[in-house]
Parts: sequence; C-alpha cells; structure tokens
Amino acid sequence: MNNNTHENDAQRVKILSEALPYIQEFRGRTVVVKYGGAAMNNSDVKDTVMRDIVFLSCVGVRPVIVHGGGPEINSWLDKLGIEPQFKDGLRVTDAATMDVVEMVLVGRVNKEIVALINQAGGKAVGLCGKDGNLITARPVGKEGIGFVGEVSSVDTSVVESLVNSGYIPVISSVAADETGQAHNINADTVAGEIAAALGAAKLILMTDTAGILENYKDPSTLLAKLDIQQARELIQKGIVAGGMIPKVGCCVRSLAQGVQAAHIIDGRLPHALLLEIFTDRGIGSMIVASGYTNLYGYGSDRGEI
Repeated sequence: MNNNTHENDAQRVKILSEALPYIQEFRGRTVVVKYGGAAMNNSDVKDTVMRDIVFLSCVGVRPVIVHGGGPEINSWLDKLGIEPQFKDGLRVTDAATMDVVEMVLVGRVNKEIVALINQAGGKAVGLCGKDGNLITARPVGKEGIGFVGEVSSVDTSVVESLVNSGYIPVISSVAADETGQAHNINADTVAGEIAAALGAAKLILMTDTAGILENYKDPSTLLAKLDIQQARELIQKGIVAGGMIPKVGCCVRSLAQGVQAAHIIDGRLPHALLLEIFTDRGIGSMIVASGYTNLYGYGSDRGEI
C-alpha cells in the first residue's frame, strides 16, 4: 500500500514536471475560454472545470471566461409558459424572451459560475457586455428573429483592469446596442471577439464533440492540428458541417485578428482544459494561423503543418 502511494505521488510529480515548460510559456498570457455545452450541465464536470480554471490562474495564466446557457434559458421559458422558437439556427428573441435570456444568463448562470470559481479558491467577477461598455451590439439584421445581436465593438478596459488585479472575469453574452436595447449574442462569437481584442494567446471553445473530425462518426479521425487554410477547405468540402461551421468560423476570425491559437475541445472530458494547454498531444483540435509550423513548444506528437 505504501509502495502504491509512493508510485502515485511520483506520477503526480512527474506530470507536474512535464507541464513546467508550458506553464513557463503561458505565464502572464491571456487565455479566453468559452464555457458551455454538457460541461455546464453535469455537476461533476462543472466542478472539475472550475478547479482547472483556478489552477490556470494560480500558475500565472490569465483566464477570461465567456459563457452561454441555452438549456437553462429553455427551462425558464418553459416555467414561464413561453415556447422557445428558433429560425435559421438562431433563437427567436422577442421582448419577453430577451427579458428571460438576460435574467438567466446575467442573473443566474453567471453568478453560479462566479460562486463556483470562488469556492474553488479563485477570485471571479461576473460581467455582461453592458458592463463598462465591454461589448456594443448591433442587430443581426435577419427578419423575424427579434433582439439577436452581433458584436459591433469591444472595449476591454474593464476586463484588463480585473485581470491585472488578479481577478478572473466571467462574461455572459448579453450586450446593448447604441440605443441601450439588450441583445442576445452567440457566446462563441463573443469569446472570439474578446480574445481578439485582448490579443489572447489562446481561444478555447469547450464543446460536446472531440474536436474537428474527418469523419464525424469516428472519434479516431480527430484532426489534432490544422491551419486557417485547411480549416476553410474542410468547410468547403462539407467535412466541417452543421453546428461546427460557426465554431470553426469563430476560430478563424479570431486568428485573423491576432489570436495565436484557437482550440475546439470536448468539455465533457475531465481536465480537458489542462490536457489541451499543458501537454504535447493536447485533447482536441488546435487551429493556428497559416504559416505557423510550431507553436509554443507543442511537440511532435501534435504534428507539423
């Protein structure tokens, strides 16, 4: 029993030692994490994600969290007798629905995440796009979908002030337009635009899939590393399809604006965040700007472009 204990302890120390080059590389760098999907609904996974976020902060990485909350919005709409409606993949957001979206995302989901991070030993502060004029929205412009918005501009002053003071910003994807009208914005889009505005080292989208797959039915066809051009070709060929198209598109836009690497990972896996950032193999798909042959010490296990 003592031997097993010592072996387990030695393994833990070995893992920490192997993570050292990555910790050194990303210390002081900003990582924007879009938190959503099943990782928000499973309490055990949720607790693990919060601990991983606190770990990142403790080793000197500067995490910024962006979240959605679709299932909880649907739950509250049902409680209030409002039927959820979607058009062209977008939530139809009339005035009544917008009130519920804002209440749920800003008042409930956001504060729950803040509380969980604080309970895990971090220092989190909740924000939405309205705070400090962080995000100015504009209507998507499609008929019949109500107050669904896009990101018009980003002012990261409040986020930078918090990060520089050692806090972990937690941002919900509600923002106002120039008239003050609240809009519901896709959380992936918000994460990508904030990552670009902050000049983040990484944008990480936590999803319910392993990453980008050559065959969506076969997890063994995971593409561990690709560049912008390859990502665009996969969309054109139909290999990246459905709900993965906007996620990959979000990654490509953030890279084009200066983010150094974008990742799509399976948030259902324990410690997916740490595995993606602090190991050679990673756990999901990493997209880099065209021309990058290696990035921040990722080893040969991840392959060259």
